[in-house]
Amino acid sequence: MQALAIRTLGIVLGLTLTVPAVADDWPQWRGPDRSGEWREDGILEQFPEDGLEVVWRTPINGGYSGPSVADGRVFITDWRPKEGSRIKEGFERALALSEETGEVLWTHEWEVGYAPLQASYAIGPRATPTVDGDRVYVAGAVGHVLAFDVATGDVIWSYDAQEEGDASVAIWGFSSAPLVHGDLLIAVVGAEPDGKVMAFDKHTGEEVWRALSSNWEPGYGQPLLVERGGVEQLIIWEPQGVNSLNPRTGEVYWTVPWEGASSLTVATPVVHGDRMLLTQFYRGSLMLEFDEEKPAVREIWRGQGRSELPDRTEGLHSLITTPIFEGDTIYGVCSYGELRGLNAADGARLWVTDKMTRQGRWGAAFMVKHGDRWFVNNDEGFLIIARFTRDGYEEVDRAKLLKPTANAGFGPQRFGEAMVNWSHPAYANRHIVARNDEEIIRVSLAAE
Repeated sequence: MQALAIRTLGIVLGLTLTVPAVADDWPQWRGPDRSGEWREDGILEQFPEDGLEVVWRTPINGGYSGPSVADGRVFITDWRPKEGSRIKEGFERALALSEETGEVLWTHEWEVGYAPLQASYAIGPRATPTVDGDRVYVAGAVGHVLAFDVATGDVIWSYDAQEEGDASVAIWGFSSAPLVHGDLLIAVVGAEPDGKVMAFDKHTGEEVWRALSSNWEPGYGQPLLVERGGVEQLIIWEPQGVNSLNPRTGEVYWTVPWEGASSLTVATPVVHGDRMLLTQFYRGSLMLEFDEEKPAVREIWRGQGRSELPDRTEGLHSLITTPIFEGDTIYGVCSYGELRGLNAADGARLWVTDKMTRQGRWGAAFMVKHGDRWFVNNDEGFLIIARFTRDGYEEVDRAKLLKPTANAGFGPQRFGEAMVNWSHPAYANRHIVARNDEEIIRVSLAAE
C-alpha cells in the first residue's frame, strides 16, 4: 500500500509539473485589451549571453504598422513603390504568416497614392491589424479599411474613406487601428460630414453610426474602450479635444477641449483606476478623473508648457511613446528622448535620465508591462528589460533586436541621418514578433 501511495503521489506531482503555463496571443494594438500588459509566465529573467534566439526571419517591405498574432498566424501590413513612379504611387499589402515558421500563408495588395503624406514618412501603413475570430481588419495609410478571412485572405468587405467618405488625408496618414466592439468595427476615418469616427457592421461593412466633426484633422490616436461611470465609454482623442462616446450609438457623452498642436495626437491614453492620462509633444500632459456614477470627467491638472525643447519642458511632452501610469507615478519618454518620472498627483517631475533610448527629436520607445518589470523596445532597435520606480530607472538587461531602418525625420535641432524603428512589437506565446522595413522576425523569450 505504501508503494502504491508513493507511485500515486509521483503521478500527481508529474501531472502538476506538466500543466501548461499561461500563454497568450496578441491580437491587436498593445495586446488583448490595448493595455500594453503581457501576462504570460515562463519568460526569461535576462537575455542569453550569446544573444537572442531568432526563430525565423521573413522579408517584408516598408511600414510602421505593428504585427498582431492570433491562432497560429501573424498579421502585418507593408507597402512597396510602383516601379518607375516619381510621385509615391505604390501598393499596400496585408500578409498572414505562420507563427511557427514565418512562411507566408497569403497576401493581398491594393493600389494607393502616397502623395498627400509627408515625404520622409511615406513608407507604408501605420495601423496594427485587429484580429477578431475568423476575421482580421486592417487600415491603410490613406484611408482604406478592409476585412479579410484569416484563413484564406479573401476580402469580405472594404471601405475607402477618400472615395466613399470624401475624407482628406492628413500629412502623417491614417494611423488608428480598428477596434472591435460586439458586432461593430469602430474606425477613425475622417469621413464627411461628421464622420471622423465611424462604426461599421463588422460582418458586412454597412455603416451603423458616425460621430464627431471632420472639419479638422482626425489625428493619429487609437480608439480606446473603458468601463467607467456605470457605462462603457469609447475614448477618442483628436486634435480639438478628448471625447467620450457611447460605443453602441456614437452619442457623445462628454468632451474636454485640448488642442493638439500640429494635430499630433499620437500616444494612446492610459487609464489607471479612476484617472486617465494623455500626453502630447507641444502642450505636455493632461490628467482627467472619471465620475463614479455617470459618464463624465473632471480635470485634475494639465501641463502649461508650449515648447518642445527638453530644457524648456518640466512635465512630460511625449509624442510616439505611450506612457506608464502606475500607482502614484508616471513614466514616459519626453520630446527629445529623455525618460522622465512624474508625480501623478500634479505632474511635477521627479527624475530624468538619458539612458533608455535615443536622445533626439521624437526619441521613442514602446514599453510593455510584464509582472514587476517592463520589456522596452527603443527606437534604436534594442530590446531592454527594465524597472521603473519613483526613485529612478533600473536597466536589467538589453540586447540588439532589429536594425533601425526608417529615417527619423526633421526638426529645429536636426540629428543628421538618424535611423529609427517606430513599430510596436507583439508579445505572444513566449516570443516577441517585431518588424522593420526589411524583415519581420520572431524571437524566443521563453525561460530555459
